Order: sequence, then structure tokens, then C-alpha cells
Amino acid sequence: MALVILAVRSSPALTGISLVLGLPAAVLLIIQAVTDSATLNPYSSALEAILYFYGAYALIRYMLADHEITRDELFAVGATFTLVAWAFAYTYTVCQAIEPGSFTAAVDPTSDRSWVELLFLSFTTLTSTGLSDVIPVKSFARSLVMIEQLAGLAYVAMLVSRLVALTVLQRR
Repeated sequence: MALVILAVRSSPALTGISLVLGLPAAVLLIIQAVTDSATLNPYSSALEAILYFYGAYALIRYMLADHEITRDELFAVGATFTLVAWAFAYTYTVCQAIEPGSFTAAVDPTSDRSWVELLFLSFTTLTSTGLSDVIPVKSFARSLVMIEQLAGLAYVAMLVSRLVALTVLQRR
């Protein structure tokens, strides 16, 4: 979370928003670790999802503001993709807490999915490699997965068109 706040800080986005989201999430995570309580997990996950989506927004804004392709834009491309995948994994965690049984898997299909399983689902969905062995089975969960599929497609389309445009501008 600290890296997300630092990344947002070095972009034109407001640092205050990232601190307002990141600090409570960190406090909730510390309380969870000390008390070994899972009841706060949906709340910390919701804050982390919003923080990571905001961080991705800030990095996209940073990339679009620049008119040269440099190493930091290339790092921002990968960081943004990772932030979006993590944000959706935390969103799936919240979905699972609100509506248990939203996701199933080949191994132990009736239990809740672990965060790593939901992260795996998120990366396979965002990269358009197809659904994994973790599958959304309830309508709201499926809707979230469809939104992530569209986000992944839109991100790649935006990224490719931006890189092509900057390459054409550099040649002129």
C-alpha cells in the first residue's frame, strides 16, 4: 500500500485521497493481524480495492500527460495493470463476503475462495486468457468479472493506441 501511495504522490493525482484510503486500510490490516479476526476483512478489502483503482487512475493520468515514451511510462504500464488486477481481487473478496458462494472452484467447491485464488481469477480475467479453475457462479460475481474483462480489453486498446500515437508523433 505504501508503494501505491508513493506512486500516486509522484503523479498529478491528489495525494490526500490515497492517504485517506490507505491509512484506514493499513490500520484495519494491522488489527486483523493482531486479533486474528476475519470480520474486518471485507472493510479493509473494500478500502484497498478503492485505493488500487485510484492508484491505477493516477498512473493512467500520469502516462497520458506525457508526450514521450520513457522508461517510467513503461514501468507505469506494468504497475497499472497489476494495480487493476489487485483491485479486482479485493473487489471479489468483498463480493464473496457480501454474497457467500459467489465463486466456486474445482478444489473444495463449497468453501470460500482464498485471496490468492481470487487474485488468480483476476489476472486470468484481465489478461483475457480465460477463466481459471475459480469460476463466478452468482449473477453479481459474474457481472464483476465481465466488468474486469471490459477493463482489461479497454486498457490494452488504450495502451496500444497511445503508444502508436506517440511513435507517430516522434517520427514527425
